[in-house]
Amino acid sequence: MGRRSRPVARGRHHGTEDSSGNLRVGRAGHAPGSPACAIEPDASTASYFFAAAAVTPGREVTVPGLGTGALQGDLRFVEVLRRMGAEVEVAADRTTVRGTGVLRGLTVNMRDISDTMPTLAAIAPFASGPVRIEDVANTRVKECDRLEACADNLRRLGVPVATGPDWIGIRPGTPAPGTGIRTFGDHRVVMSFAVTGLRTPGLSYDDPGCVRKTFPGFHEAFARLPEAR
Repeated sequence: MGRRSRPVARGRHHGTEDSSGNLRVGRAGHAPGSPACAIEPDASTASYFFAAAAVTPGREVTVPGLGTGALQGDLRFVEVLRRMGAEVEVAADRTTVRGTGVLRGLTVNMRDISDTMPTLAAIAPFASGPVRIEDVANTRVKECDRLEACADNLRRLGVPVATGPDWIGIRPGTPAPGTGIRTFGDHRVVMSFAVTGLRTPGLSYDDPGCVRKTFPGFHEAFARLPEAR
Protein backbone atom coordinates (compact mmCIF):
# COMPACT_ATOMS: atom_id res chain seq x y z
CA MET A 1 0.00 0.00 0.00
CA GLY A 2 1.42 3.36 -0.99
CA ARG A 3 2.23 5.98 1.58
CA ARG A 4 -0.30 8.41 0.12
CA SER A 5 -3.24 6.03 0.30
CA ARG A 6 -2.93 4.31 3.66
CA PRO A 7 -5.86 5.16 5.96
CA VAL A 8 -3.79 5.76 9.08
CA ALA A 9 -3.93 9.03 10.95
CA ARG A 10 -0.62 10.76 11.63
CA GLY A 11 -0.36 13.19 14.49
CA ARG A 12 1.34 13.80 17.79
CA HIS A 13 2.52 10.76 19.65
CA HIS A 14 3.17 9.71 23.18
CA GLY A 15 4.92 6.78 24.82
CA THR A 16 4.06 5.07 28.08
CA GLU A 17 5.12 1.86 29.79
CA ASP A 18 2.40 -0.43 31.14
CA SER A 19 2.57 -2.71 34.18
CA SER A 20 4.04 -5.51 32.07
CA GLY A 21 6.91 -3.36 30.83
CA ASN A 22 5.48 -3.06 27.34
CA LEU A 23 6.15 0.24 25.65
CA ARG A 24 3.07 1.88 24.20
CA VAL A 25 3.68 4.33 21.38
CA GLY A 26 0.38 6.00 20.64
CA ARG A 27 -1.25 9.17 19.44
CA ALA A 28 -2.35 11.97 21.69
CA GLY A 29 -5.33 14.20 21.11
CA HIS A 30 -8.48 12.04 21.29
CA ALA A 31 -11.26 14.49 22.09
CA PRO A 32 -13.47 13.63 25.07
CA GLY A 33 -16.90 12.49 23.93
CA SER A 34 -15.81 11.79 20.36
CA PRO A 35 -16.43 8.33 18.89
CA ALA A 36 -13.71 5.85 19.81
CA CYS A 37 -11.78 4.15 17.04
CA ALA A 38 -8.67 1.99 16.95
CA ILE A 39 -5.69 3.84 15.46
CA GLU A 40 -2.39 2.06 14.97
CA PRO A 41 0.64 3.40 16.79
CA ASP A 42 2.99 5.16 14.42
CA ALA A 43 5.45 2.62 13.02
CA SER A 44 8.10 5.20 12.13
CA THR A 45 8.12 6.46 15.72
CA ALA A 46 8.20 2.91 17.05
CA SER A 47 11.40 2.30 15.06
CA TYR A 48 13.48 4.27 17.59
CA PHE A 49 12.31 2.05 20.42
CA PHE A 50 12.78 -1.13 18.42
CA ALA A 51 16.30 0.01 17.51
CA ALA A 52 17.00 0.77 21.16
CA ALA A 53 16.26 -2.87 21.95
CA ALA A 54 18.40 -4.13 19.08
CA VAL A 55 21.53 -2.27 20.22
CA THR A 56 21.18 -3.29 23.89
CA PRO A 57 21.74 -6.95 24.74
CA GLY A 58 18.91 -8.20 26.91
CA ARG A 59 16.57 -5.27 26.32
CA GLU A 60 13.08 -6.09 25.11
CA VAL A 61 10.58 -3.63 23.69
CA THR A 62 6.99 -4.49 22.84
CA VAL A 63 4.68 -2.11 21.00
CA PRO A 64 1.03 -3.20 21.26
CA GLY A 65 -1.25 -2.34 18.36
CA LEU A 66 1.32 -2.97 15.63
CA GLY A 67 1.12 -6.54 14.40
CA THR A 68 0.68 -8.79 11.40
CA GLY A 69 -2.27 -6.79 10.10
CA ALA A 70 -0.55 -3.40 10.34
CA LEU A 71 -1.27 -1.03 7.48
CA GLN A 72 2.02 0.85 7.76
CA GLY A 73 4.94 -0.31 5.68
CA ASP A 74 7.45 1.15 8.13
CA LEU A 75 6.83 -1.79 10.46
CA ARG A 76 9.04 -3.73 8.03
CA PHE A 77 11.96 -1.99 9.75
CA VAL A 78 11.87 -4.79 12.30
CA GLU A 79 12.73 -7.23 9.51
CA VAL A 80 15.91 -5.22 8.93
CA LEU A 81 16.70 -5.58 12.63
CA ARG A 82 16.01 -9.31 12.37
CA ARG A 83 18.52 -9.61 9.52
CA MET A 84 21.05 -7.82 11.67
CA GLY A 85 20.64 -10.29 14.51
CA ALA A 86 17.85 -9.04 16.78
CA GLU A 87 15.08 -11.37 17.89
CA VAL A 88 11.79 -10.20 16.42
CA GLU A 89 8.29 -11.47 17.09
CA VAL A 90 5.37 -10.04 15.16
CA ALA A 91 2.08 -11.27 16.61
CA ALA A 92 -1.46 -10.40 15.57
CA ASP A 93 -1.67 -7.43 17.92
CA ARG A 94 1.89 -6.49 18.91
CA THR A 95 5.52 -6.52 17.87
CA THR A 96 8.47 -7.33 20.13
CA VAL A 97 12.18 -6.80 19.51
CA ARG A 98 14.89 -8.19 21.79
CA GLY A 99 18.56 -7.34 21.73
CA THR A 100 20.81 -10.39 21.41
CA GLY A 101 24.24 -8.80 21.46
CA VAL A 102 24.56 -9.48 17.72
CA LEU A 103 24.28 -6.66 15.19
CA ARG A 104 25.50 -7.61 11.74
CA GLY A 105 26.18 -5.32 8.81
CA LEU A 106 24.03 -5.58 5.70
CA THR A 107 23.00 -3.96 2.43
CA VAL A 108 19.33 -3.00 2.32
CA ASN A 109 16.96 -1.20 -0.04
CA MET A 110 14.89 1.17 2.10
CA ARG A 111 12.94 3.01 -0.59
CA ASP A 112 9.58 1.91 0.80
CA ILE A 113 10.51 2.47 4.47
CA SER A 114 12.67 5.55 4.03
CA ASP A 115 11.37 7.35 7.14
CA THR A 116 13.32 4.73 9.11
CA MET A 117 16.56 5.28 7.18
CA PRO A 118 17.95 7.68 9.83
CA THR A 119 17.16 5.11 12.53
CA LEU A 120 19.29 2.49 10.80
CA ALA A 121 22.04 5.00 10.01
CA ALA A 122 22.21 5.97 13.68
CA ILE A 123 22.78 2.39 14.88
CA ALA A 124 25.00 1.34 11.96
CA PRO A 125 28.30 2.20 13.75
CA PHE A 126 27.57 -0.56 16.27
CA ALA A 127 27.26 -3.26 13.59
CA SER A 128 30.04 -5.79 13.14
CA GLY A 129 30.29 -5.02 9.43
CA PRO A 130 29.48 -2.24 6.97
CA VAL A 131 25.91 -1.05 6.52
CA ARG A 132 24.83 0.23 3.11
CA ILE A 133 21.38 1.78 2.68
CA GLU A 134 20.23 2.09 -0.92
CA ASP A 135 17.47 3.71 -3.00
CA VAL A 136 16.71 6.52 -0.53
CA ALA A 137 16.98 9.59 -2.76
CA ASN A 138 13.59 10.70 -1.45
CA THR A 139 15.13 11.29 1.99
CA ARG A 140 16.93 14.30 0.53
CA VAL A 141 13.64 16.20 0.23
CA LYS A 142 12.12 15.75 3.68
CA GLU A 143 12.27 18.32 6.51
CA CYS A 144 15.95 18.45 5.63
CA ASP A 145 18.32 16.45 3.44
CA ARG A 146 18.22 13.52 5.83
CA LEU A 147 20.81 11.51 3.98
CA GLU A 148 23.41 14.27 4.32
CA ALA A 149 22.25 15.15 7.84
CA CYS A 150 22.96 11.57 8.92
CA ALA A 151 26.31 11.57 7.15
CA ASP A 152 27.27 14.90 8.72
CA ASN A 153 26.50 13.70 12.23
CA LEU A 154 28.19 10.35 11.76
CA ARG A 155 31.34 12.18 10.64
CA ARG A 156 31.06 14.40 13.70
CA LEU A 157 30.97 11.23 15.75
CA GLY A 158 34.13 10.01 14.03
CA VAL A 159 32.41 7.22 12.11
CA PRO A 160 33.56 6.45 8.53
CA VAL A 161 30.77 7.23 6.09
CA ALA A 162 30.29 7.76 2.36
CA THR A 163 27.28 8.92 0.37
CA GLY A 164 25.99 8.92 -3.19
CA PRO A 165 22.91 10.34 -4.87
CA ASP A 166 20.62 7.73 -3.31
CA TRP A 167 22.73 5.75 -0.85
CA ILE A 168 24.77 5.95 2.32
CA GLY A 169 27.48 3.57 3.43
CA ILE A 170 28.57 3.39 7.07
CA ARG A 171 31.47 1.41 8.48
CA PRO A 172 31.71 0.15 12.05
CA GLY A 173 33.18 2.61 14.51
CA THR A 174 33.09 3.86 18.06
CA PRO A 175 31.14 7.13 18.19
CA ALA A 176 32.94 9.85 20.12
CA PRO A 177 31.36 10.70 23.49
CA GLY A 178 30.28 14.27 24.07
CA THR A 179 29.58 15.01 20.41
CA GLY A 180 27.15 17.78 19.50
CA ILE A 181 24.49 16.56 17.07
CA ARG A 182 23.20 18.97 14.43
CA THR A 183 19.46 18.43 14.18
CA PHE A 184 18.79 20.54 11.06
CA GLY A 185 15.42 21.22 12.72
CA ASP A 186 14.33 17.67 11.88
CA HIS A 187 12.55 15.63 14.53
CA ARG A 188 13.67 12.33 13.00
CA VAL A 189 17.34 13.29 13.22
CA VAL A 190 16.99 13.93 16.96
CA MET A 191 15.05 10.75 17.66
CA SER A 192 17.40 8.60 15.58
CA PHE A 193 20.60 9.82 17.22
CA ALA A 194 18.99 9.44 20.64
CA VAL A 195 19.43 5.73 19.95
CA THR A 196 23.13 6.29 19.28
CA GLY A 197 23.24 8.07 22.61
CA LEU A 198 22.29 4.89 24.44
CA ARG A 199 25.83 3.67 23.81
CA THR A 200 27.59 7.02 23.48
CA PRO A 201 27.67 9.17 26.62
CA GLY A 202 27.16 12.90 26.56
CA LEU A 203 25.56 13.53 23.18
CA SER A 204 23.82 16.89 22.88
CA TYR A 205 21.50 18.43 20.30
CA ASP A 206 21.35 21.97 18.98
CA ASP A 207 17.52 21.83 18.86
CA PRO A 208 16.22 18.92 20.96
CA GLY A 209 12.77 20.51 21.07
CA CYS A 210 12.11 20.02 17.37
CA VAL A 211 10.58 16.64 18.31
CA ARG A 212 7.48 18.64 19.26
CA LYS A 213 6.38 18.39 15.62
CA THR A 214 5.27 14.78 16.09
CA PHE A 215 6.23 13.54 19.57
CA PRO A 216 6.52 16.30 22.20
CA GLY A 217 7.15 13.77 24.96
CA PHE A 218 9.79 11.78 23.12
CA HIS A 219 12.72 12.50 25.44
CA GLU A 220 10.69 11.56 28.51
CA ALA A 221 9.36 8.39 26.89
CA PHE A 222 12.82 7.39 25.71
CA ALA A 223 14.20 7.86 29.21
CA ARG A 224 11.67 5.27 30.41
CA LEU A 225 12.92 2.49 28.13
CA PRO A 226 12.73 -0.91 29.80
CA GLU A 227 16.02 -1.99 31.37
CA ALA A 228 18.00 -4.85 29.88
CA ARG A 229 17.15 -8.20 31.47
